[in-house]
Amino acid sequence: MLATVASIYSLLLGMGILLAGSGLLGTLLGLRAAMEGYSELIIGVIMSAFFLGYIVGSFVSPALIRRVGHIRTFAALAAVASAASLLHGLLIDPVVWWVLRIITGFAVLGLYMVIESWLNEQVRQKRGQVFAIYMMVSLIALGVGQFLILAYGPGNLASFVLVGMLFSLGLLPVALTHVSQPIPVETPRFPLKGLYRNSPVGFVGSLVSGMITGTFWGLSAVFALSIGLDNLGVALFISAVIFGGALLQWPIGHLSDNRDRRVVLVMVCLVGAIAATAIFAVAGTSLIALLVAAVLYGGFSFSLYALSVAHTHDRVDVHHVLEATRGLLLLNGVGASLGPVLTGLAMHYTDTRTLPLVMGILLVILALFIQHRIRVDRPVPAEEQGEFVPVTRTSPMAAEMDPRTDVEPELDLKG
Repeated sequence: MLATVASIYSLLLGMGILLAGSGLLGTLLGLRAAMEGYSELIIGVIMSAFFLGYIVGSFVSPALIRRVGHIRTFAALAAVASAASLLHGLLIDPVVWWVLRIITGFAVLGLYMVIESWLNEQVRQKRGQVFAIYMMVSLIALGVGQFLILAYGPGNLASFVLVGMLFSLGLLPVALTHVSQPIPVETPRFPLKGLYRNSPVGFVGSLVSGMITGTFWGLSAVFALSIGLDNLGVALFISAVIFGGALLQWPIGHLSDNRDRRVVLVMVCLVGAIAATAIFAVAGTSLIALLVAAVLYGGFSFSLYALSVAHTHDRVDVHHVLEATRGLLLLNGVGASLGPVLTGLAMHYTDTRTLPLVMGILLVILALFIQHRIRVDRPVPAEEQGEFVPVTRTSPMAAEMDPRTDVEPELDLKG
């Protein structure tokens, strides 16, 4: 394990620094937008733009990497992300922020893609180790980044400067890495029609999971501020959800092995809805109770995407697994771009504190859909199921690191 980490430490370090900056920027924008008096709907629209850029980057970044190479692409996108971060602090305007969020989402997706295609060169024999380490570093960096809001606060331009510095500093370990550059990446294909035919639960689960996590990243800081938390409380709340996802995803996923994953998905949805309701109930009363509920909510809600991927893998031919995983990633991104807008609209016409209730309603709706599919579809036999692997949404290149995608796809899922 230590030898594996040593061989890729520069890539992990660079990505960790970048993700700390990205995590800080999301929370910073939510808090600053609330300070500026933007409505929940406007904030939701602004924050959803990040995922629009993410989707665009999935198709455009491979061509950019093929044209100028990995290091130059990484350097250019890190510079773009750094400049966009500074402009957020210099130009306080919702329309400008919406455009900048698209640019930032595009840049971050490209940075993910460069790092993950690089890591793919190192996973020929140790695919599972590298994949697990990478996912762990990603979640830890996002969680740690929340506490950097305490340095200057959301009302200070210096906070945006700090984000820009992190995007710039994250370039250094990658630019100086000894790891050889990989071959150019191909533009991914996303056969969604065939994907739904093969795995309706995986299809809808990935979409709803994106709506839930996109809403969390976009509006959780606004919710935390509305219940009276200070900057430290906001950081604790958001990081509790993130770390809950990191801690509980594997044991929950392991529980789904050798049994109908759809039953586990229903359980996860219902417990997640209960935890979301608990967040609503204890908000503004006890910080400790809020953090406990946040850990549980993060653990169960963040498991939805990985369980949806695992369920889809169980139902898709081995040669289709890679393209199916990429399709699920796109669906998750589409959901993440819709979630903040729809939830922001609901919060605008009700109350900011209703955020966890909206999340709980989405989880219950998903549970009802899965229960319907359980009644009309036969389960996958236990002997035909694969092993659960914890995953989060990054770029299409991460699918190639997944140890379950060892077989190259021979056909697509067009139907």
